[in-house]
Amino acid sequence: MSVTHPHGDEVIPPVHQTGPGANRVLAMSTIDFTVMFAVWLMFGILGIEIQKELLLSDVELSWVTALAVLNGSMWRLPAGMLTERIGGRKVTIFMLATTAIPAYFVSMAHSYGVLLILAFLVGFAGNLFSVGIAWNAAWFGRDRQGFALGLFGAGNVGASVTKFIGPPLIAGTAGMTLAFGIQGGWRLVPVLYAVLLVTLALLTWLIVPRHDRLAGQSKPIMVMLAPLKHIRVWRFSLYYVAVFGAYVALSAWLPKYYVDNFQLDLYSAALLTATFIFPASLLRPVGGWVSDRIGARKVMYATFSLMLLTTGILMMPNGHIVILHADGSQTSHLGYTLGLPWFVMLVFLLGCAMGIGKAAVYKHIPEYFPDNVGSVGGLVGMLGGLGGFVLPPLFAYTKLWTGFPTSTFFTLFVLTLIAAVWMHVTIVRMLHAQSPDLADHFDTDHISTSTSGATA
Repeated sequence: MSVTHPHGDEVIPPVHQTGPGANRVLAMSTIDFTVMFAVWLMFGILGIEIQKELLLSDVELSWVTALAVLNGSMWRLPAGMLTERIGGRKVTIFMLATTAIPAYFVSMAHSYGVLLILAFLVGFAGNLFSVGIAWNAAWFGRDRQGFALGLFGAGNVGASVTKFIGPPLIAGTAGMTLAFGIQGGWRLVPVLYAVLLVTLALLTWLIVPRHDRLAGQSKPIMVMLAPLKHIRVWRFSLYYVAVFGAYVALSAWLPKYYVDNFQLDLYSAALLTATFIFPASLLRPVGGWVSDRIGARKVMYATFSLMLLTTGILMMPNGHIVILHADGSQTSHLGYTLGLPWFVMLVFLLGCAMGIGKAAVYKHIPEYFPDNVGSVGGLVGMLGGLGGFVLPPLFAYTKLWTGFPTSTFFTLFVLTLIAAVWMHVTIVRMLHAQSPDLADHFDTDHISTSTSGATA
């Protein structure tokens, strides 16, 4: 099915019905995104061994992860727009092949400066998110978009791939020289990823439909960018910083947090980090499905409420109440300590909230901007990813300034609170604008009498 654009060019409607081949696009793009996400965040595990070898401080190490996240965020807007113009198939294959090159050379880094450059280049992998969002939005009808975009977004689970394969590979090959002169230990992991990326580029070229759906083939650039002037887009971006940027930052930060604060070995720390990553990724399709049925706004209220509760407890895991009496004496009451099991459970719940919330944010986009999913989704993804760039150094600096490792969760609490308050204030203003008389006289007898027949 096709329609004629006002400028006379025939284009495929971006989202009217699910096109044949949509399931192949969804399956292949999700696999590609899962691996690219693993590459993007591989320094969360490799960084611990790199820190030991290169004698880096916590702040220096945080910049390795941050630069990867930066480059994986800054191109999301143009990548989404380019996808709408030339198709997700071409852009995805190009990104897979291009990312494989710096991924391979990470294995040869022997200095901090070179590592920073390569980490930045490898970070290009993160931009595949906005490509996949625009690509899948063009292939699926509105009745299935929430679920489809949620399922694609579940590729975030790729953050756990290195957590599982990294520690045993590093431990089992440390100090070894393998075939073709490849060194073992942490240097083996990026080589394996480079080979996998090239393989996926070939499979994508073979499997997905060759005739792509181009949502913005004939649309002028300024028309594609027009929705970005709406404050609503920037509000959605802040939501995404809270549910996705924080997810990216914690995925990279938690292994070291477990090692430093609970004295765990790297493998145990990686497994416990996966208990955060899995719900934060695999519940994304659930978030899309629920948003399709009850509305994204209700889901966001539940998401922010749970995030505030968990981060509020995590930012003060040990303490007691001190009462100062009139005679100058003091007594301590209600002392508590948050041990490892409770910490893991709260972080798990935080991951659940983020996983569902990520899908709810993106459910808003095709509803408000159905013909500009690439540009709007790209901007929201870009700013959300930039949150993941800012937060790891912020975690390191707040810990340095305060001396409290739990300042990590205080930072997330404040971020979530700002997003939740902005959302609530906006909704209250919308309701006031729609029903000004009810808003101004809500408690009066007149309104109570006139609405006495209404259901509660």
